[in-house]
Amino acid sequence: MPQAQHSVTIQQPPETVFAYLVDGEKCTEWRRGVLDIKRISGEGGVGTRYAQGVQGPMGRRISADYEVTVWEPNAHLEFQTVTGPARPHGRYDLEPADGSTRLTFSLDAKLGGLAGLFMGGMVQKTMDSEVKAIERLKAVLEGKGSASGAAGG
Repeated sequence: MPQAQHSVTIQQPPETVFAYLVDGEKCTEWRRGVLDIKRISGEGGVGTRYAQGVQGPMGRRISADYEVTVWEPNAHLEFQTVTGPARPHGRYDLEPADGSTRLTFSLDAKLGGLAGLFMGGMVQKTMDSEVKAIERLKAVLEGKGSASGAAGG
């Protein structure tokens, strides 16, 4: 089962980081692979759903819609991808750290059968890159750059 995790400390309180994360439409500001995103249901909280297009092989758009499954303000947020060839589960954990926030982003995907054999390596590489995108989120929230100008990878 492919899985990935990455942590950063952001010089902002958990309330600020959480408020930014829960607005899924801000993803294009810090996640380079997101081509488009729009909230399609819910007003925030569990059950809120986003239609998302991500960049796939050869630049092709792949649907990767997701739904919020856990919502604990300023502490914990989880989502489940509901469309696309790989449907990872994601988790953000926020911990206060001397006026800052320690943010950990984790992804895991269950791939079975032939999909696991043929897609496992590619999914792992994509997930490794996705969790490291919180480096760009840190830069945006600390005012040190934008998605286009922040370092990360």
